[in-house]
Amino acid sequence: MEETIYTLVREGDWREAERLGRYEGSADDRRDGFLHFSTAAQVRASAAKHRSGVADLLLVAADVRALGEALKFEPASGGKRPGLFPHLYGALPLSAVRSVTPLPLGADGVHVFPAGIP
Repeated sequence: MEETIYTLVREGDWREAERLGRYEGSADDRRDGFLHFSTAAQVRASAAKHRSGVADLLLVAADVRALGEALKFEPASGGKRPGLFPHLYGALPLSAVRSVTPLPLGADGVHVFPAGIP
């Protein structure tokens, strides 16, 4: 089982989360009823598909154990993407966050991920 999962957050949304003490999700998260996360193996493809070209993006890493039963691993909506994706049914408490890392855009327009993300 994964120990760390990742979500992609706009910097302004993250500043609001810091003020509140929890991240309540993007408009897409609120529409779908859960916060979208990815495993380390999934997060690059998620960024390319859902956040392509977003310049103010942060990679937020969360501790799976700290999320408890609100975290479910489920198929992607519509079942079009293989594998199970982590979905958090509730707000992300900042106490569960392991790190917050900027994801700058490279010269090719693709996000530059930190070492350790495949």
